[in-house]
Amino acid sequence: MRILAAMSGGVDSAVAAARAVDAGHEVVGVHLALSRMPGTLRTGSRGCCTIEDSRDAHRVAGMLGIPFYVWDFSERFKEDIVDDFIAEYSAGRTPNPCMRCNERIKFAALLDRALALGFEAVATGHYAEIIRADDGTPELHRGLDLNKDQSYVLGVLTAEQLEHCYFPIGASASKAEVRAEAAERGFPVANKPDSYDICFIPDGNTKAWLADKIPMRPGLIKDESGEVLGEHDGAMTYTIGQRKGLGIEKPAADGRPRYVVGIDVADNSVTVGPKQALRVDRLEGIRTTWCGLPPSDIGDSKTTAIDCEIQIRAHADPVAARVWLGEVDETVPAHEENLPAPRPRGQIMHVAVDEPLSGVAAGQTMVVYRGTRVLGQATIDQTARSAELLDA
Repeated sequence: MRILAAMSGGVDSAVAAARAVDAGHEVVGVHLALSRMPGTLRTGSRGCCTIEDSRDAHRVAGMLGIPFYVWDFSERFKEDIVDDFIAEYSAGRTPNPCMRCNERIKFAALLDRALALGFEAVATGHYAEIIRADDGTPELHRGLDLNKDQSYVLGVLTAEQLEHCYFPIGASASKAEVRAEAAERGFPVANKPDSYDICFIPDGNTKAWLADKIPMRPGLIKDESGEVLGEHDGAMTYTIGQRKGLGIEKPAADGRPRYVVGIDVADNSVTVGPKQALRVDRLEGIRTTWCGLPPSDIGDSKTTAIDCEIQIRAHADPVAARVWLGEVDETVPAHEENLPAPRPRGQIMHVAVDEPLSGVAAGQTMVVYRGTRVLGQATIDQTARSAELLDA
């Protein structure tokens, strides 16, 4: 096959490209330039897609003897990822930019260009596997190393995209195995630290970064009864479940910590409460997509729900749940359902979890699994507590 290897400059994509070459494929390496700040350099293990990363990817491609290119996707990245991130926070949501990057850049813009140029697949260093069902359709499954499994951030992929994805290291036993292989091959990135946090906020200070992009208005911090406890300098810089940095001087009556349990962008207020107030067992998701073919047995009511597992963060444990679907025929204004943002038309995913979740925020992604297989995903729009949980 003609394969385009997306080379981030890290050890995983380096070994993925090498294995594609070893498998006899015709491989071309490409590094995505996602920032228009040419002076940007990596700081420790923060950030990615920097000048240093581009150089590292180029060195590895040279060692493999494959052509190497740098493609400028910075404008698309700003529009689809950075601007979306700002808009979501402005609406009181907590987005996952890595999900959006996989959805709109790596497996949309990049894949589209690759196919147009005659490539048959895009190879990446993700820890996930594609397994063919009995009828030949591709399914996305967790990587063998569950500690490094990245199937969650790939949950936005469609059946058509899966047909052109290649994950050479998904069946690796561990990250240590991948690093050992890189060292054996003499790759200079063998011991390079993993990147983490948000790549376009390399210092990790999301609040300060947002404050420079979104007009901030001071507002009130209240408890669940409405008593004013303090002031904040911008509601959208808080997130559900946040404990530190609240700036509340008055302690709770029971002396226990308070957490952010609600954010109201409309009146610019933040509500805090006890940890148990974060517990929810009902979720609703919008922008539902299926990773491959949708499950044939899912219904449109709770009585016809499917048994599955839900994962709400990249490294969270999956929880048993039941999922069913609903529909929104047209865009619903936010004020009509007291939502943080308008609810777009499309399929609504309803979820009832067996065990309560804590710290779930609108804007997060919930990925649906059956065993190791990814079924699909939705963006969390609302959370609630059942009567049973309220009485507990």
